[in-house]
Amino acid sequence: MQDYLTPAQIVAELDKYIIGQHEAKRHVAIALRNRWRRLHAPADMQKEIVPNNILMIGATGVGKTEIARRLAFLADAPFVKVEASKFTEVGYVGRDVESMVRDLAEQAVSRLRARRQEAVKAQAAQAVEDIILDALIPPLKTAAASSGRGSLGFGNGTDGSADGEAVPGSDQELNERTRERFRQKIRNGELEDRRIEINVAQSGPNVGIMGAPGMMDEATMAGLQDMLGNMLPKKQRKRKVTVAEARRALLDEEAAKLIDMDEIKEEAIRQAENSGIIFIDEIDKVASSGGNGKSGGPDVSRQGVQRDLLPIVEGSAVNTKYGIVNTDHILFIAAGAFHVSKPSDLIPELQGRFPIRVELQSLTKDDFYRILKDPKNALTKQYQALLQAEDVTLTFEDEALLRIADIAAEVNSEVENIGARRLHTVMSRLLNELLFDVPDKIAAGAALVITAQLVEERLRDMVKNRDMSQYIL
Repeated sequence: MQDYLTPAQIVAELDKYIIGQHEAKRHVAIALRNRWRRLHAPADMQKEIVPNNILMIGATGVGKTEIARRLAFLADAPFVKVEASKFTEVGYVGRDVESMVRDLAEQAVSRLRARRQEAVKAQAAQAVEDIILDALIPPLKTAAASSGRGSLGFGNGTDGSADGEAVPGSDQELNERTRERFRQKIRNGELEDRRIEINVAQSGPNVGIMGAPGMMDEATMAGLQDMLGNMLPKKQRKRKVTVAEARRALLDEEAAKLIDMDEIKEEAIRQAENSGIIFIDEIDKVASSGGNGKSGGPDVSRQGVQRDLLPIVEGSAVNTKYGIVNTDHILFIAAGAFHVSKPSDLIPELQGRFPIRVELQSLTKDDFYRILKDPKNALTKQYQALLQAEDVTLTFEDEALLRIADIAAEVNSEVENIGARRLHTVMSRLLNELLFDVPDKIAAGAALVITAQLVEERLRDMVKNRDMSQYIL
C-alpha cells in the first residue's frame, strides 16, 4: 500500500511529523512518486528515466534530515544518511565516497533478511521448541534398535518376537507421552526458569588481512574476510541456560537456516538500485567558500570529495560484498546550511547533478508552537509518555506552550539559530526539576499542570542572562 501513495498523500503523512516546509515536502513527494512511475513505465524507457536529485538548503534544525528520514519510511525503501564532511578524497586516509553505496547495500540486505526471518518465525519457533524438548526429555532410540535386546537372549516369547518388542514399545510410548506433557508445559510457559544444556554456534575468530594500504578497496577486503571466515569450521559450544534464554539464543539461529541468503542478496541489490535513497548531509562543508577551488583551511581534499561524488551521483557501478550495485536510479538528497559557502561554490558538474533546489524556511514562533502541539512525536507528548510510566499525568496549558515557543524564538534570534533543536533545551530546563522529583517527592497518581506562570519562573533567567545563553545550546 505504501508504494502507491499519491504525492498529496505523501505530503499529508509528512505533515503528521514535520511542521511547515511545504515546498520541500512537495518536491520530495513528487520524487518518491516518480520512483513508482518509472517502475511502471515501458521497459525500454525505464533505463532512460533518471531520478531528479534534490538539494535542500536551510539552517540547522528546520527539518531537512527529518523530511528525508520520514520519506524513506513512507517509501519502505533502503535508506542511509551520511555526512559529506566525513569523506576524504581517494588517496587520503579515511572513508571514500563509495562506502555510502556499500552502506546502502548492507542496509538493504539487513532489512530484507529481518523480514524473511519474521516470515519463518513460526517454523523457527517450532524447531526451537523441539530442541528445548530434546534437552529436557531426550527421545528414546527407535524400537527396531531397542529390540536388539531379544537377540542377546533376554527372553523371546514362544512366538519369537512378541515379548521382546513389548518392553521397548511401551518405553517408547511412555517417552512420547512424557514429551507431549512437557511440550504443553513449555507452551504454557511453566518451564521458563528450568535450566537446560544446549549447543549454540560459536562465532569464529576475526580474520585479519595484512597488506600495504591502498592495495585493495574496502569491498575486496570485506569479501576476502568473509570468504576466509566461511572456510573455517563452524564451532559449537555447550551452554547451561534457562528455557527462556535458550529460546532467545536459538530463534535467530534456526530462522537463519530457513531462509535463502543468495536470493536475499539478489533481491536486496535490486531494491537498493531501484528504490534506494541516500541522504548526504553537510554538503556545504565540502564546498569551497571562495568558489575558486581554494578552501582556505586544512581540508585540502574538499574539491577531491566533490569530484569523487560526481560519478556516484551520476551513475556508476560500485563493488560491494553482496555484488555490483549500479547507482543510476538511486535517489540522492543533499542538504546543507550554506552559512559560509553558497550552492554555487560547489563545482559546476556536481551542481548539475542536483537539478532541484529547495530552500527551507527558518522557523517562527508560530511554527514552534505548532511543533510543540501538533506532530505525533511532539516533545510535549514525549514528556507526557515518560511521566506516564511513573503513573504521573502531565498537561500543558495553551498559554504555556505559547510562552515556550516565544522564549525559544527569542533565544534563537539573539544567540544562535539552531531551529527546532532549541525546543529540546528549553523543555529540558523547564521540566528537569519535576523529572528529578518524580517519584520521590511527587508520588504516583499525581497530576502536574504546566502553566504560563511556571514557564516564566523557570525560564526567566534563560532570557535575561543573554551572556550565559550563548553557552547554552
